[in-house]
Amino acid sequence: MATTEASGVGKHLGWRPERLREQREAHGLTLEQAGEQLRALAEQAKLKGIPAANPQTLWQHEQGEVYPGPHYRRAYSLLYRATDPELGFRNALPGEETSFKLTPMDDQVNGAHVLAVERAIHRIGPGTDSVDHFALQQRIIDAWKRRHTGGDPHRPVLILVGGYAGSGKTELARFFVQLTGWPLLDKDPLTRPLVERLLVALGADANDRHTDLYREKVRPVEYDCLMQSAFANIKCGISTVLTAPFIAEMTNPGWMTRLTNRCNAMGVDVFPVWVRCDEESMREYITFRSAARDAWKLSRWDEYTATIDLELRPAVPHLVVDNRLGAAVSLTDQARQAMGAMYS
Repeated sequence: MATTEASGVGKHLGWRPERLREQREAHGLTLEQAGEQLRALAEQAKLKGIPAANPQTLWQHEQGEVYPGPHYRRAYSLLYRATDPELGFRNALPGEETSFKLTPMDDQVNGAHVLAVERAIHRIGPGTDSVDHFALQQRIIDAWKRRHTGGDPHRPVLILVGGYAGSGKTELARFFVQLTGWPLLDKDPLTRPLVERLLVALGADANDRHTDLYREKVRPVEYDCLMQSAFANIKCGISTVLTAPFIAEMTNPGWMTRLTNRCNAMGVDVFPVWVRCDEESMREYITFRSAARDAWKLSRWDEYTATIDLELRPAVPHLVVDNRLGAAVSLTDQARQAMGAMYS
């Protein structure tokens, strides 16, 4: 099937399925060998939903009969050491780094793994003019390096990673944690048992995340548990990464100011990070993860999307990670792979 960058295939603008075959042949792999390596890499990277990767499915991808799902696209990127645009999955975003070619270096301390990490971390950009995005980039990279050299001259840091459901915020937060060794507090696994039991006790559905009862009676308790856990860490001088939507919180100047002031009084720096994404990618990921709490969103997608604003940003100086079309998560996968090669 012949396609062009301009037309793409169906709704996947820029899809060039023949590039997968070109990559496979360039690596000297049969369909069977490519499938075996895809499965192994997905397991090694701990991707959710290990692809079956049978030859027939890979052939359908290469012929343009089936567009690869998110787990396949991430595994292909790891297998061929290439970005989504390089593999023909989509057009590149404006200004996106579309090549993952690393400059070979003899010094292991400054080798390919460092370049991979720095490239992924550089996806953190300024969301407002008055914020220093280089500061957080350097803090994360320094913390990663200090895990192997010791010593930390900085004040503790509290990173809030927010964004809409399916935006990729949990993946980005986990990546920060893997680099720095700081603890991760993820709202969903931390508070879900409490939230579900409280909803049932109030006579509601355990998976309710959209009614006034949830928003007014349960959600405040949920976020209070998350923040109290964070304060327990930073009071001990432990830098911490939080991930949750933070929709109401990050857009509330009063809430953010109180948080920043309280942290400053304890000698802690606060970095709000907003994960930007597109509607189609969020829907794809939400569908793929198949969480019960997302059932309402998926069954009433138009109604749900009418309540969100993709241009929404925090009301205070903040940082932005552009994960439209999964661009940032793809780079974190590449960096994890480079680090795995170093530490294995």
